[in-house]
Amino acid sequence: QVQLVESGGGLVQPGGSLRLSCAASGVRVGNKIVAWYRQAPGKQRELVARITGAGMTEYADSVKGRFTISRNNAANTVYLQINNLQPNDTADYYCNTFYTGVHYWGQGTQVTVSS
Repeated sequence: QVQLVESGGGLVQPGGSLRLSCAASGVRVGNKIVAWYRQAPGKQRELVARITGAGMTEYADSVKGRFTISRNNAANTVYLQINNLQPNDTADYYCNTFYTGVHYWGQGTQVTVSS
């Protein structure tokens, strides 16, 4: 059974940083595309970053230079480092992977940026 479990969200002040984690079980993320999405209140879910099995990364224009996606194969975990957080980064953050024809999602972790 494939499970993705996000953690690391919280309440931070503008300019702060967080590292989100996506721990996988039932699938090895080391050779899969894993993506981070976010959904702000009242808005559609949007892709913010993804990493391929080969380690290539890509980012939404709105987060380039502030977000970094990385992977620890031994821990079977994908991370999202978020720096210089801004109020418009407030959202629920989800990780996603595609395996055997199915998209898998975690339950999400909430990030709130407020002074």
